[in-house]
Amino acid sequence: MKRKVDYTWRLAELMAARGLHNTTDLIPLLAERDITLSRPQVYRLVNQRPERMSLQVIAALCDIFDCTPADLLTTTAADARARKTGTASPSNVVALDRTVRPRRANILDE
Repeated sequence: MKRKVDYTWRLAELMAARGLHNTTDLIPLLAERDITLSRPQVYRLVNQRPERMSLQVIAALCDIFDCTPADLLTTTAADARARKTGTASPSNVVALDRTVRPRRANILDE
């Protein structure tokens, strides 16, 4: 069975809990840890789900907010729903094989 894996990026929540309401407030905190990012990069880091990220940036964020990577993102995994095909019969359909079919009527001339 295939599994669908997803994650939620929670940097904006951690910033709000710490009282950092502007994305630009994060720039000097990252600069203290030798991470240089532009304003648009920091905005995308906070407000969008990153697909690729440097481990150094994750480590710096964990140091800034005194948290673990598990606090920065939450992961979920669930079984992928099987695709329905037209070949499988639904559970409410009766198979009409020879044993279930009615017998053919014979009409006799009187």
